[in-house]
Amino acid sequence: MSERCVFCEAGERMGRLFEHVGPSEEVKNHFRQSRVEFLKGIRRIIDERIEHINRPRETRGTRVTVD
Repeated sequence: MSERCVFCEAGERMGRLFEHVGPSEEVKNHFRQSRVEFLKGIRRIIDERIEHINRPRETRGTRVTVD
């Protein structure tokens, strides 16, 4: 049995808070914008990781041939 997604679980619980009274348009807009910001954060994490991987590696010293 797989575990439930923590975000899905939280979303379902939040949805139950508004079952009897729908959220205002202001509340809907707030949560819509928060989803956008969350995804922008994930995108930034990925971009930073890509930048890290693509950085030129530092040389650790000079090779010397020994006879």
